[in-house]
Amino acid sequence: VQTLSRLNRTRPDKKGVMVFDFTNEAEEIKTAFEPYFETTILSEATDPNLLYEIQDKLKKLVVFTEKDVEGFAKLYFLKKATQDQLYSTLEPSRERFFLLPKSEQHDFRGQLTDFVRLYSFLSQILSFKDVELEKWYVFARYLRRRIGMDQEELPREIQQNIDMESYKVRQTGKGPIKLDRKAGQLDPMKPKDRYALSPEEMEPLSQIIKDLNERFGLNLGPEHLSTLGQMMDKLDKDPGLDASARVNTRENVRLAFEHKVEDAIQEIVDSNFDLYKRITDDPSFGEAVKSLLFDQDISVNRQPEELLKQHESKTLEFKSTLRWSLKENKEDRGVTLAVLKTIAAFLNTEGGDLLIGVADDRSVIGLEPDRFENEDKFMLHLAQMVRNALGDRASTCIDPRIHEIQGRKICLVGCRRSPEPVYLKLKETEESDKGDFYVRSGPGSIKLPAESAFEYIRTRFAGIKKSDESANNGS
Repeated sequence: VQTLSRLNRTRPDKKGVMVFDFTNEAEEIKTAFEPYFETTILSEATDPNLLYEIQDKLKKLVVFTEKDVEGFAKLYFLKKATQDQLYSTLEPSRERFFLLPKSEQHDFRGQLTDFVRLYSFLSQILSFKDVELEKWYVFARYLRRRIGMDQEELPREIQQNIDMESYKVRQTGKGPIKLDRKAGQLDPMKPKDRYALSPEEMEPLSQIIKDLNERFGLNLGPEHLSTLGQMMDKLDKDPGLDASARVNTRENVRLAFEHKVEDAIQEIVDSNFDLYKRITDDPSFGEAVKSLLFDQDISVNRQPEELLKQHESKTLEFKSTLRWSLKENKEDRGVTLAVLKTIAAFLNTEGGDLLIGVADDRSVIGLEPDRFENEDKFMLHLAQMVRNALGDRASTCIDPRIHEIQGRKICLVGCRRSPEPVYLKLKETEESDKGDFYVRSGPGSIKLPAESAFEYIRTRFAGIKKSDESANNGS
């Protein structure tokens, strides 16, 4: 109905219209439009009294009072009220809602959604003389956002967070869709049936939630996982970010990412206000969320072919081998130490990409000089040496993958920022019991003395638990 009505709109110099459909085939479009093309008859009228029936049901659940509605409406129609002021006014109603049993919460959400949908529809075709309905509408619309989603339902907020940034036009066929001119029937608007969806597994996001909980001593749950999923999905589908991640340095990608992630954060204000407030009010937490989302986004878009076109930098380094000295033609502990220093420094700074099997001049050497029996042996050795020298937690912050370039195999080790300090502890090389602390400085890795390391950790890992900070101070 909306599409057909828009086709009838006139505008100066308008010669024709075009409808883009990115999902359906021509036959599906014909089947859907045909019943309404010539004449559409409503099978029965939508009853405005349904609004009052829903009102009565909502009142019986005693989540809010007429006084709550009046207070919110008075503030809302001032036009100068901020989002924070509006949401603060809704807080008593929100608290009462969460005191309800789960079954009544589910029913309340459904009735509230029905009221908003029905009033929004009817107000376009009817002139309501009841001003209270308009007050109820704005109150219900904001309260629905404030109480958040039902874990058993796909919320409308998710649909509202979908935004097409760009598209590519590709012609797959051409021809008219002929519609038979006959009357169709449209059923009236009614309260929706409740439905449920099975939860999806989002392992990378689960790890992000786990990291945030451990680092900040929080108890973020499924609702936060779902919100991060919406944000990550928006970032994943951004063609500009995808292109930037493939060809730019990590630093430049981060600059582009900062603008995009701010937009994603603003869009969760309605669906998860608690998380929005925590991100915007707590700089340490907000920076941690952005960094974790950035690491996850860039990990799936980095291409070794493009990295080879770049020079070594704060977030990119090349290593010819993992353990073998090409000069001495033997296994060399110093070569292994150099790789571990780079990984530790990446984890302690902004993350980075390490290409093993590539010389300093960016020529591809491959993994053969390390003399492992196969790729699995190489990967197992890499994982074990990181775990032994940097710790179990650090090993979860790297993502090594084998790629083939110019007919040779290389290993791209993606390193994300560690949520806690990483110390390099390799027998007979460290200067303290805790180990050595490395960071990136330009295209190299440097070891910080104890006092400088403490100050760096205090600033860089500002959100770590106090016990960890005290331990660092003691070292």
